[in-house]
Amino acid sequence: MNKTKLVIAGNGMVGHQFLQSLADQDQLAHFEITVFCEESRLAYDRVHLSAYFSGASEADLAMGNADLYRRWGLNVLINETVIAINRDAQSITTDKGQTLSYDKLVLATGSYPFVPPVPGHDRPQCLVYRTIDDLEAIAAAAKNATVGTVVGGGLLGLEAAKALTDLGLKTHVVEFAPRLMAVQLDDGGGALLRQKIEALDVSVHTEKNTQLIDDGEQCVHKMNFADGEVLETDLILFSAGIRPRDELARQSDLEVGERGGIVINNHCQTSDPSIYAIGECALWNQQIFGLVAPGNQMAKVAVSHLTGGSDTFTGADMSTKLKLMGVDVASIGDAHGRTPGARNYTFVDEREAVYKKLVVSEDGKLLLGAILVGEAENYGTLLQYMLNGIHLPEYPDTLILPNRGDDEQTGLGVAALPETAQICSCHDVSKADVRAALDSGCCSLADVKGSTKAATGCGGCSALLTDLVNHELEAMGIDVNRDLCEHFPYSRQDLYNIVRIEEIRSFDELLDKHGQGHGCEICRPAAGSILASCWNDYILTEQNVSLQDTNDTFMANMQKDGTYSVVPRVAGGEITADKLIVLGQVAKQYNLYSKITGGQRVDLFGARLEQLPEIWKILIEAGFETGHAYGKSLRTVKSCVGSTWCRFGVDDSAGLAIDLENRYKGLRAPHKIKFAVSGCTRECAEAQSKDIGIIATEKGWNLYVCGNGGMKPRHGDLFATDLDRDTLITYIDRILMFYIKTADRLQRTSVWMENMEGGLDYLRDVVINDSLSLGDELEQQMAQVVSTYQCEWKTTLENPEALKRFRHFVNSDAPDNNVVFVEERQQIRPATASEKSTLKAEPIKLVS
Repeated sequence: MNKTKLVIAGNGMVGHQFLQSLADQDQLAHFEITVFCEESRLAYDRVHLSAYFSGASEADLAMGNADLYRRWGLNVLINETVIAINRDAQSITTDKGQTLSYDKLVLATGSYPFVPPVPGHDRPQCLVYRTIDDLEAIAAAAKNATVGTVVGGGLLGLEAAKALTDLGLKTHVVEFAPRLMAVQLDDGGGALLRQKIEALDVSVHTEKNTQLIDDGEQCVHKMNFADGEVLETDLILFSAGIRPRDELARQSDLEVGERGGIVINNHCQTSDPSIYAIGECALWNQQIFGLVAPGNQMAKVAVSHLTGGSDTFTGADMSTKLKLMGVDVASIGDAHGRTPGARNYTFVDEREAVYKKLVVSEDGKLLLGAILVGEAENYGTLLQYMLNGIHLPEYPDTLILPNRGDDEQTGLGVAALPETAQICSCHDVSKADVRAALDSGCCSLADVKGSTKAATGCGGCSALLTDLVNHELEAMGIDVNRDLCEHFPYSRQDLYNIVRIEEIRSFDELLDKHGQGHGCEICRPAAGSILASCWNDYILTEQNVSLQDTNDTFMANMQKDGTYSVVPRVAGGEITADKLIVLGQVAKQYNLYSKITGGQRVDLFGARLEQLPEIWKILIEAGFETGHAYGKSLRTVKSCVGSTWCRFGVDDSAGLAIDLENRYKGLRAPHKIKFAVSGCTRECAEAQSKDIGIIATEKGWNLYVCGNGGMKPRHGDLFATDLDRDTLITYIDRILMFYIKTADRLQRTSVWMENMEGGLDYLRDVVINDSLSLGDELEQQMAQVVSTYQCEWKTTLENPEALKRFRHFVNSDAPDNNVVFVEERQQIRPATASEKSTLKAEPIKLVS
């Protein structure tokens, strides 16, 4: 059989997808394939490049490998580039002088990073962010740098900014447009993204036109802007967009667009039918598609046409969902509402730093676009509404409003999706494809991923894919895999038992014995919580610190402006005058905003990172300790004054509350825990809305469990009545440790109870009747937690290595000058962006 000579110029992500599609279609045997790879490495994942600086290796990012390509029968030449095409002879020439004939040629040459032609752009340590070689150059330059700046505030620019922060540099982002991610976000979404990025100690400069880069006084470079301002930096990364690699097309007189790009038709053929172009080098309908999903779709269409298929490329949805520097960002469809008659719904939660916007048709029936910043859980649902033209609910705003009280959350179940619904855009996987994979023998989420490649690209469809696979498996009568994540084939409950039984003390040990890979944002914090619940070790040890989020790492709650709040423990809400005075003195000395919390303690806002240890030292010397307001742990035990002062009180609620808070302080759990104790049935402490609620009666204490306030309040269930003090504490010990043992990750006690088979009666049976013979074990585990308590603030003050974390810059003790306050109601608050630009050098200004 005469094989078709197929030459592929380029082995990036899209070039690899082309080869993968040939293999998937079992068509490799019909072609004699030669692949030219310009880099020294075979195809790798550029979408997750920034992971290289947070521990991912070249092997982790690799997509192709020599063994796989050898099995596919490919001739792959690395470090060799196609530099010329002779269309008449149907041959190519490489930079190594090799000439090779072809029957069909595929151009997958991708794009190159655009570097603005600013004078000084070619100075040393002015780099780009595109390849692993670029990353290695950046890492080498960073060793002698303190400040790094990214030119470009789009998707790649913010990824590059994360890379610089991972390298420990003070990072700036310079953007020509008036907002970050100007293509995907509107002003509201861009403003909130900027706020969240700046809270991570990255300085953002918008509407900046760089005119000149020359020698700096304090740093290597000085960037001179058109408005007269300057910025000094040691390292500059250009990430100001891409340009198509179309030089081969120009050299060989293929048709190219006015602004670049190799013109293709719906079959991805160029103006020469023997030559195809796919990915970022290709121009379809005057559009360059700068995401991997459209490129993969082009690759599949080109394979289809080469092998006699009928697939066509008719454009691609450019919706995207990413986590940029830890911030969820999503943009869907017509996010800017440019469709005639379009109407908007907008939800802004400044407290939680969430921005959501829906763009709907004039009649309110169809979703045209959406923007999500800060929280993007319903991205999959909204995308399906838009892609499939599904009619919106009567009140579309319910799709972005939080669920409060007993309101039902309006959603779109996977059962409602049509068979043609696209689940994964990166690999063009539909609902029908997922169902076909399950029908052909796939029995788990991992099987479906392996078969369809869904959720192996950007990962934005992971939640939707998981819901669909679980739904279909349950419909088939198959038990659903509840693994915590891809790194551990166990549920959270399984991992808890493993840690307990095997006495595992670190995440690395757990991963080595029972997991794979490097871990992720799901399993690392979950393991950190489990280890803390079991062993109560100091959370900033070398083994534990990488498992903590920002709040736990710095033992304080980060606020919207990048400062922190300090909340010392005030057990039972009881405090002496001397301690109140100390809190006031600290607030005055450090100019902190003071507020009484709902949990009967004092919250001090506005502390800079380097001030935290100083504040803790003063508080500890006055007899305070950490209040664990930052942790998934016991927060407070609220109380009334009880029989000590109140004429209606029937028992000492304040005394019991103090004893309980001191007993359970520091207890780590799947979620935060709140108690309350009321001295009579008038219920002034609101005990029935708490995880653990206690009410005094004439006959003893009544115990309520699994209530909570918040977004979806739940009344606590009456668990037991007329208890004496010792029995009450025994029951609470058992309930809490059973919750920690059996709850899912980040599951409140209220949801735990609602999901528990047998519900309240089952829990009573386990705790009161000891039906599982766990009572003694649970009590012993609680006793171990109580006996090993330590004030984490105090331990940190005694640890010089831990204290090194508490400074804004890794190589300087200087404070963050971007933290600016104004005065309002005789206290400080964070300045708005407009106030900051007005105040500039004045850190405090009275606002009338």
